[in-house]
Amino acid sequence: MSDPVLLPQPQKLSYHPGEHLLTGNKLIAISDPEYLFSAQRLRAALQKIGLYWEIVVVNTALSADQVGVYLMQFDYGGKFAKTPWYELSIVPSHIVITGDERPEAVWYGVCTLIQLIEQFGRRLPCLNIEDYPDFQRRGVMLDISRDKVPTMDSLYALIDMLAGWKINEIQLYTEHTFAYRAHPVVWENASPLTAEEIMQLDQFCRARYIDLVPNQNSFGHMHRWLMHDKYRPLAEVPEGLHWASLLTPRPFTISPAVAGSISLIAGLYEELLPHFTSKYFNVGCDETFDLGQGRSQEMVKALGKGRVYLNFLKQIYTLVKKHGRTMLFWGDIIKNHPELIPELPLDVIPLEWGYEASHPFDLEGEKFAQAGLKYYVCPGTSSWLSLIGRTENALGNLRNAAENGKKHGAWGYLITDWGDFGHLQPLPVSYLGFAYGAALAWSVETNLGIDLPAALDAYAFRDSSRVMGRLAYDLGNAYLLSDDLPHVNGSHMVRALFNRLEDIQTKAWASGMKEPAPINPAKVRAAIWEVDRLMARLENASPADARVLDEYRVAVGMWKHGCKRMLLAAGDTSITLESMAAELRRLISDYSVCWLSRSRSGNLGDSLARLMRLFAEYE
Repeated sequence: MSDPVLLPQPQKLSYHPGEHLLTGNKLIAISDPEYLFSAQRLRAALQKIGLYWEIVVVNTALSADQVGVYLMQFDYGGKFAKTPWYELSIVPSHIVITGDERPEAVWYGVCTLIQLIEQFGRRLPCLNIEDYPDFQRRGVMLDISRDKVPTMDSLYALIDMLAGWKINEIQLYTEHTFAYRAHPVVWENASPLTAEEIMQLDQFCRARYIDLVPNQNSFGHMHRWLMHDKYRPLAEVPEGLHWASLLTPRPFTISPAVAGSISLIAGLYEELLPHFTSKYFNVGCDETFDLGQGRSQEMVKALGKGRVYLNFLKQIYTLVKKHGRTMLFWGDIIKNHPELIPELPLDVIPLEWGYEASHPFDLEGEKFAQAGLKYYVCPGTSSWLSLIGRTENALGNLRNAAENGKKHGAWGYLITDWGDFGHLQPLPVSYLGFAYGAALAWSVETNLGIDLPAALDAYAFRDSSRVMGRLAYDLGNAYLLSDDLPHVNGSHMVRALFNRLEDIQTKAWASGMKEPAPINPAKVRAAIWEVDRLMARLENASPADARVLDEYRVAVGMWKHGCKRMLLAAGDTSITLESMAAELRRLISDYSVCWLSRSRSGNLGDSLARLMRLFAEYE
């Protein structure tokens, strides 16, 4: 019998002689009704292999030969106070899952047993697993503001998948996509999540021992609010900033120099937070790029930018405490002012984010750890602005965060998935980052070398042909073939979709490069050839969700369109503008279909507008 592929791989696994044969007419015996949902999930897995076992609470009338699986709480004497601990024992006669006093411990054991049943069917290897997480908080944050808001079915399916990987925190990054009753002008075209939908998601998460943490950016990234006349007076720079990522100049940061700013934020929290049961709240506050460039200019001159930022952050902290929550916030601004970190309240939780494999999680995390603060490491999936992924970077980034987060005792590990420039990438492209991140968040040491393609096939794509996992992995490395330059926060061919043809050749698109980077046509063509070669495998793929096939076809088509734009910019005359226009029309049509298969229609127009601009160059 082959070694199991588990996601995540457990901390300790040992084998015993023999095998356990699952048969009919057995019971799932639970020591407490709290374990009912866990038992029901196990029963559902058994039903898929033709078995139906009833669920009962352990009692003296039961004989040992009646019980197929015990789900039990065990008193470990406080030995594992910091993290939930479970043990799974499979012997020829029976199966026992014991967990500590936290009910999620048994749930985690059930998740592991379900994966074994899915892999081996009725004949299970006899083994013993002792398991616990390296990080107490193991989360995924999905961007629902730029521009995709998933349907409820999509969110339920994603959360359910992540729960099986022992994720215990979900955040939905929000700028304007909650339906605030007092602010309809902000979200009226965005198909936002409603208050009732949030409560439904919260309930769904709690059943799976996941904490749905509210998330509302509250300082920077407020352009979806400040672009409207009603809120523009609160902007740091009301006339707006000129950035390529925005179709028109828009104000970006809410100004701490305007009294109404904190009042607006207070009102948002009053309406938003009662719909969540979580005791935590991510207030954002990252990338306040224009702070000090407008209305707070005099304050910044007098106090310094760091002090102005911290003072406003503390006002936000007061609001959060009023609601009985613990504040999470992005740490990118405050870490640039290390002298101010000791002034942070000791119960705030900084989120140390960085999305390149080389990000200094060691150095930056140490700053927060030395200040006595709980903090998270926050790597990313590397799927945004890449369309088909950046596998090498994603793995390096996720691994770097895990190893250095564990080194400095980080409390949480949050895998982020962003939607920069219109959220072009389909959701399945992010499965690779979610899966590897979830594995490392549980156990760094045992998952560094996990067979990721096999795990993706088994638990993400559920591809019986075992094609999609390796295909997704390999496609995600195709960006490396286009040139020898660093691809930072995206890939060059995707950035070519947003730069004018005349600028692609001359712009220094890699971060930190001072001189324009010439395009190497031979390497770009080699990248296209390799992607075409890899995509031939798609004909043999059998993912459980057939939408994945079309999503990858469209994503690859758009990726290749960006490559062709690079070739056009380099003077390639074999590509005509007419053919590019025709291809773009097909891609936009297919892209819209894929979008609507998982996400709501709001803001699809915003995403398409970025692509529609290309027609001006083709026609």
